[in-house]
Amino acid sequence: MKVLMILSNPFMVDPRVHKEAKTLVDAGHEVAVIVWDRRHEYASRDVVDGIKLIRLHNGFLMRALPNNLFRNLLWWKKSYRMGIKLYKDGFDFDVVHCHDLDTLQTGVRLKKKLGCKLVYDAHEIFGYMIEEDVPQFVINFVFRMEKKLVKNVDHVITVNEPFKKYFKKIINVPITIVMNCNDLVSESYNPPKNKIFTASFVTNLSKKRFLPEIIDVLGKTKNIRFVLAGKKENIKLYHEVEKTSAKYENVEFLGQITFNRVVPETCKSNVVLCPLDPSATLNKIATTNKQFDAMTCGRPIICTKNTYSGDTTEELQCGLVVDYNLNAIKEAMIKLRDDPQLCEKLGKNGLDAALKKYNWEKQGGKLIELYETIER
Repeated sequence: MKVLMILSNPFMVDPRVHKEAKTLVDAGHEVAVIVWDRRHEYASRDVVDGIKLIRLHNGFLMRALPNNLFRNLLWWKKSYRMGIKLYKDGFDFDVVHCHDLDTLQTGVRLKKKLGCKLVYDAHEIFGYMIEEDVPQFVINFVFRMEKKLVKNVDHVITVNEPFKKYFKKIINVPITIVMNCNDLVSESYNPPKNKIFTASFVTNLSKKRFLPEIIDVLGKTKNIRFVLAGKKENIKLYHEVEKTSAKYENVEFLGQITFNRVVPETCKSNVVLCPLDPSATLNKIATTNKQFDAMTCGRPIICTKNTYSGDTTEELQCGLVVDYNLNAIKEAMIKLRDDPQLCEKLGKNGLDAALKKYNWEKQGGKLIELYETIER
């Protein structure tokens, strides 16, 4: 079966999409992905692990528009035209697989034009994700748009039970949970080999995640090394983080790293940071990639209270859950630094959970089963 995925980022920073696409390729399907490389950081055409990548870049008009809210209109148009071109050129896809709401408009148009099946892969609940960045009328519009577009969907993929409950309220089609877990690194615990206790923070750069302030706090904390990385989506904050990190010998900013570096960098650490604002609706119900990265590597995680990641951490006893403030995060870090036995115990609990449930072999199997039902 031929599958066309639509993705609104350059692909190389999105481990979930890579894992899903590679899983389908390994199962014998042909997969092409139309992606939006907004900063023209990668080649227009590429092949990664048998996955064909077609990257669309911002033209003059897209660059002239004030923000991505307006650029989306042109992105939908360009990605639709590219989908039609691929189809006419011989990649006559059976399924359009749309990753998140900002690609679904394209998928619906392609389905109506070509009669293919449509899969909506909701990594996020988009209206909640943007609620702190845009006016309320935009959020309301996004929720209305989603309810309208999902009427055309044949199958929904999402990431956890709270998200599944959300979609069950707005659509009556099969819904499959595919968690964003990792391939197992090892079936046994491998302790970190750092001379200095090291914290890993690979994240979407955000003020709500205490950036750049957390760099100053940990940069001044003795016997702690702080390694962080982040996407360039907020370029101003990216440079601010870069500048602040350079002030401290014990802080290393890796910049934007590709998905294949995330787990190896996590394995090098002693602890993983995951501070999230508990007042944000999305954080109350969303699973974080950091949780799975930490589990896979057998590293404890520091999360904040009243978040889904915090609840999961408490349930699995795989880290520390603290108040949403810098001092609480620092104290948790020092606690783990000074108690290697606790650090190892929590890390092993996370790895045990990864071995039993939270791994890509189990999650990818559900994706294959889903596509088998589409083929029949």
